[in-house]
Amino acid sequence: MVNKFMDLYMNREYESILIKMLGNSPKLRIIDFFLDNPLFDFTKKEVIEALGMSKQTFYKYFPELERYEIIEVSRKIGRAKLYRINLKHPLVEMLRKYEKKISQYMARKESEVKVKL
Repeated sequence: MVNKFMDLYMNREYESILIKMLGNSPKLRIIDFFLDNPLFDFTKKEVIEALGMSKQTFYKYFPELERYEIIEVSRKIGRAKLYRINLKHPLVEMLRKYEKKISQYMARKESEVKVKL
């Protein structure tokens, strides 16, 4: 499963709207990964591998996302913790609305271009 994610998240052709509009910062890439997969939980290792991010970069930003409860522990399996996005966090709610509005805007602009052709 991680290999599918890796292909998707490392290919610039498939960049999300959030990444295209707000930039390719490591912190946003981590948030974007979890936003794209709200029903799943992941170990830190799985996120690092899926994003093709170095451990050093990941561990520089992840603790802050966890401290502000943007990313939360969903369950524990033995000593391993699994994480998911906190859909009730105000920032997460705002980013989801932003993503939806930008998607609708871009779709509308795209359809206007096709009508003109």
